[in-house]
Amino acid sequence: MALKAVIFDCDGVLVDSERLSDEVIAANLARHGLNLPPERVSALFLGGTISGVGETARALGADLPPGWLDGIHGEIFDRLAQGTPLVAGVTSVLDALDRAGIAYGVGSNGSHKKMAITLGQHPQVFERLQGRLFSHHDIGAPKPDPALYLFAAQALQAHPADCAVVEDSPAGCKAAARAGIRCFGYAPHGKGNQLADEGATVFRHMHELPQLLGL
Repeated sequence: MALKAVIFDCDGVLVDSERLSDEVIAANLARHGLNLPPERVSALFLGGTISGVGETARALGADLPPGWLDGIHGEIFDRLAQGTPLVAGVTSVLDALDRAGIAYGVGSNGSHKKMAITLGQHPQVFERLQGRLFSHHDIGAPKPDPALYLFAAQALQAHPADCAVVEDSPAGCKAAARAGIRCFGYAPHGKGNQLADEGATVFRHMHELPQLLGL
């Protein structure tokens, strides 16, 4: 692989937002008759969309009212705005890519507003990504559809075969595989089997990534 561009997922890869969102979703669903611990929420919905959460929750018996989608988005955004940590080691990875002259960007199932809230708390990263933040809302096709990663590769002026994706969800790894892009699966909590099953090279710590990328 002649690496020319790296495309990062956002939630769980650049910012440690998944746990916070899962807690908000679990509390919200409990108010609507569906009791799931945050760990179960993560297992069911990691890498998906909030609209997908609603569909699954209703199928499991949640009594979600009209307008639920806007409401849960607001609850999640409010919690994330209170403080969303940057994943340890991310800045060093971007530094290594800059030194190597390799382009990078973000391909997220989350909205631009969500990325502005989470990444915006970390100007040292957010400012470097301006013009290179891509959301499934840009194309209307969330992961595991490969379209978002193909769109991001084109925007970064790189052929898919010359790109790498960094993901933390099976859906994202599947999207990368379908796009013909090599995938590195970030599994900091030791749950990498599902990522490996989708063809990803699993790693546990962000400081491992530059070497895996051949930098």
